[in-house]
Amino acid sequence: MYFIARRLAISLATLFLVSVMCFLAFSVIRGDPASLILGTGASAEQVAALREEMGLDRSLPERYLAWLGNFLAGNLGNSVRFRGESIAGMIRERLPVTFSLALLSLFFILALSFPAALFSVRKEGGFTDRLMNIFTATGIGMPGFFLGVLFIWIFGISLRFFSPGAYVGYRENFPAFAAYLVFPALAIALPNAAILVKFLRTSLFREQRSDYVRTARGKGAGRRFVLYRHVLRNAVIPALAILGMIVAEVFSGSIVIEQVFTIPGIGRLLITSITSRDYPLIQTLVVYIAFVVIAANTLVDMAIQLVDPRIRLEAEAP
Repeated sequence: MYFIARRLAISLATLFLVSVMCFLAFSVIRGDPASLILGTGASAEQVAALREEMGLDRSLPERYLAWLGNFLAGNLGNSVRFRGESIAGMIRERLPVTFSLALLSLFFILALSFPAALFSVRKEGGFTDRLMNIFTATGIGMPGFFLGVLFIWIFGISLRFFSPGAYVGYRENFPAFAAYLVFPALAIALPNAAILVKFLRTSLFREQRSDYVRTARGKGAGRRFVLYRHVLRNAVIPALAILGMIVAEVFSGSIVIEQVFTIPGIGRLLITSITSRDYPLIQTLVVYIAFVVIAANTLVDMAIQLVDPRIRLEAEAP
C-alpha cells in the first residue's frame, strides 16, 4: 500500500506540474486570444470587453487558479476554431473513437508479440529466431504512417477490402465502424509489436541462461514448464515497462494514423486545433495526453510491483 500511495502522489504532483507548465507556455505565446476570436475587424473596445469577459486582464496566478478550478469542475471552455463549441462536448464525442482504436491496437499488439516471442525462443539462433529478427528489424524501421498509406493502397484501393476515407460513426453502424478500424489498428500495432517482441525475446533468452533454469531442468522439469512457469514471469518485467510507453502512445491518440485514415479522434482534433491556433483546445488536449501518459506509467509501475516480489519487499522496507 505504501508503494501505491507514494506512486499516486508522485503522479498527481507530476500532473500538477504539467498543468502549470502548459498554462504558462500558452500564456506567453504571441497573439491575443480575444483578437483571434473576434477577428481583424473588431474594434479595440470589443477586444478589451472580451478580454475582461475571458479574464485575460487578471494576473497570471489568478488566471491559472480560475482555469484549474474550471478544469477540475469539467468546465473546459469553448473552442475558438469550432465557433464556440464546448470543448468538453468535443472531447466526449471523440474519446470513444480514439479508445476503440486504442483497444483494438492493443489487442493486436499483445496477440502478435507474446506468441511470436515465445515461439522464437524455442531454439536460439534457429530458423524461427532468425525469422523473428527480420520481422522485428523491419517492423521497428517502418513508420506507422507509411504502413497506413501502404494498407490504403493495397487493401483499400487495390483489393477494395475497405473504402479509404469512408469512415462510419459508431452510432450509425457499429460493425462497419469496427471493421474500418482494423487496418488503422494494424498500422499502429505492427511497429509497436515489433518493439515489444524484441525486448521480450532478449529478456527471455537472458532468463533462460540463469542458474535457476538450469537447476529446474536438472531436477527433471520440462522445458515448456520452466518457460511458462518461471522464465516468462521474470522476463515479462522489462517488457512491461516498454508496454507502458506503448499504451500511453496508443491511448493518447495516434495522431498521424487518425489523420491518414481520416478518423475523427483525439489525435486528429489536436492537429486541427494546432493548425487553427485554437489555444484553449490545444491546452486541454495537451493536459489530456499528459494524463494518459502518467496514468499508463503509474499502472505499469504497479503491475511490475505486483509481478516482482523483490520490488514489493523494497517498497515495504522502512
